[in-house]
Amino acid sequence: MGLLYTQTKIFHFPEKLASLRRESGEILPPIHIRLKPTNACNHRCRYCAYTADNLQLGQDMSRADSIPRDKMRAIVEDIIAMGVKAVTFTGGGEPFCYPYLEETAGRLADSPVRFASLTNGSRLAGSVAEVFARHGTWIRVSMDGWDGPSYAAFRGVDEGEFDRVLNNMERFKAIGGPCYLGVNYVVGRENAPHVFAFIRRVRDLGVDSIKLSPCIVSNNGAENNRYHAPFFADVDAQITRAQVEFQSDRFEIFNAYHRLQETFEKSYAWCPYVQILPVIGADLRVYTCRDKAYNLETGLVGSLETEGFRDFWMNGKDKFFRVRPSRDCNHHCGANAINQRILEYLDADREHLDFV
Repeated sequence: MGLLYTQTKIFHFPEKLASLRRESGEILPPIHIRLKPTNACNHRCRYCAYTADNLQLGQDMSRADSIPRDKMRAIVEDIIAMGVKAVTFTGGGEPFCYPYLEETAGRLADSPVRFASLTNGSRLAGSVAEVFARHGTWIRVSMDGWDGPSYAAFRGVDEGEFDRVLNNMERFKAIGGPCYLGVNYVVGRENAPHVFAFIRRVRDLGVDSIKLSPCIVSNNGAENNRYHAPFFADVDAQITRAQVEFQSDRFEIFNAYHRLQETFEKSYAWCPYVQILPVIGADLRVYTCRDKAYNLETGLVGSLETEGFRDFWMNGKDKFFRVRPSRDCNHHCGANAINQRILEYLDADREHLDFV
């Protein structure tokens, strides 16, 4: 298997890259869409970025929002007709709480559009799980606790929920479909001593991969680093040990647990990734990215309440340039490093390209 986590995927789409600048005049469909079908969630994670008062993500989110069935059908048909390559169902809320998720995924399964989902894993069961196992590309379960009591404390659920999620993942793999099953372990102060043991546990469960990520506690990079500093070296050592002992062709350990930039300030004036991987929220609004979803002041691209997604997307390029990262995005940004690579690529002097 090739690299699953790489910042160079976009360079396999040269036509899309060539269309990004405002002056190109050309609008191509997004390659990938994050689709948030509902903001309802059956977990109450205490570190949830969508409900944290000190983070800008989700500041205008309503838990009551959910994409109506007919509107979801129309959005999916537009996505298929436009030639979008992939859809990831994500939160806001828990995608598997959406009552029409199985129907929606089933329609994508009958099309060329590939699909995946982030989930807490609590409802990864039954016929909807079978649709994903047999037709989805990947599922990634977000976790944090290392046993029943710790999981309950993190997520505001009963202590039996931890074992239910593990059992759901084990049964999901037993279905036998091609869908890749991963875990994202969110590392913070409480679970830092348990990283190695948890990696071993999910490896033994039969999942395909685990990604280790830092809990984001502030819009300020230096504050995040100060939070992680007391246990950073120990966590890094645990991950390295696990990679030596457990990593194989059948189990990948991806270390995304790293120190953040001291500042989240951006120097560039426009965001290429708006046109590559936008977000459709449960409120029927389109947002620039995962890090500005439900931020109406600086993340809004437009609304789908009165028009279809295809008509909205193809009607003019100005909407893609409203957000100025140097002014609006001085917070954690998952696309920052990729944006920098894209802008460097686009700014290469054409007269000197041959002198590689």
